[in-house]
Amino acid sequence: MSIGAIDHNYKRMNELSKDAVSWLTVGEESAGQRIDNFLVRILKGVPKSHVYRILRTGEVRVNKGRVGAETRLASGDVVRVPPVRMAKQATTSRPVPKIASKAPVLYEDDAILAIDKPAGLAVHGGSGIAYGLIEQLRAARADARFLELVHRLDRDTSGVLLVAKKRAALVALHQQLRNGEFDKRYLVLVRGRWRDAKRAVRLSLHKFATREGERRVRVEEDGREAETVIYRRRIWADHDPPLALLEAELRTGRTHQIRVHLTHLGFPLAGDDKYGDFAWNKALAKEGLRRMFLHAWKLAFVHPTTGQPVVIESQLASDLASYVAQLDGGAGHKAGIARRSG
Repeated sequence: MSIGAIDHNYKRMNELSKDAVSWLTVGEESAGQRIDNFLVRILKGVPKSHVYRILRTGEVRVNKGRVGAETRLASGDVVRVPPVRMAKQATTSRPVPKIASKAPVLYEDDAILAIDKPAGLAVHGGSGIAYGLIEQLRAARADARFLELVHRLDRDTSGVLLVAKKRAALVALHQQLRNGEFDKRYLVLVRGRWRDAKRAVRLSLHKFATREGERRVRVEEDGREAETVIYRRRIWADHDPPLALLEAELRTGRTHQIRVHLTHLGFPLAGDDKYGDFAWNKALAKEGLRRMFLHAWKLAFVHPTTGQPVVIESQLASDLASYVAQLDGGAGHKAGIARRSG
């Protein structure tokens, strides 16, 4: 079957034939994407090994010429896709959850979308998770030509998550991230008496895998440079144990950076099941805090198409706000000993 010169529309990719060559014209939203990633995206159910095989053998052509996996596409390029066998997923897979479609939209225009991600929802599928937030969004917005994560949040982290609706916007925002031009702020509750109003933490981090294959991070001198600036917002000095609500500004974006930096300094995050105090976490659960107290509070960046500054904020998630209110209402708690505005 031949598909004429159409914009790259993902919902139509299941029309690709298993018996004949297809021809696809690249739209603006896919300009700049590598051909291997383009094919993986459109050939749902086709193993990556097969995608790379048809690239190596020259069965995939761009503008009638052979290309390598690293070739980047331009708007208007015509891609030849050979006959493929698609996995039969549509009739056998379970329905796509609708959690993401119910998540509040904090900001949206024709280039970007900011979602108030709930805790407990992975941002993408994998590792036993069939549908992450991005897969759910694509299912809920079947007419969207392009939806890609600009950055990621851990599954148990709530708050602002940014999605690009155009490839050009994604590329521009990734450039800002690489240049350190994003202002990313988190709210976090830790155990201990945090005394500094502001403190820059510069500790290099190294990623490794446990015997069970789980990803972990630790502080190591020869690791990757990582910097977090910590601001004190609230303290409960008379609580047992003492607690502090902190604002963490990410100057770099390493895996588990905030959690590892603070735990290394002796201030474990409340409810952190990877790096925290497990006995304390059990006590917190009995008090009503049943997940990690880490909230992506604010993002500030330059809009990828207008060039105007954008600031997006997410109010503290209801379960975390309820726990703070519980702390404020307890006898002997010195709520408001220290506050930071903005």
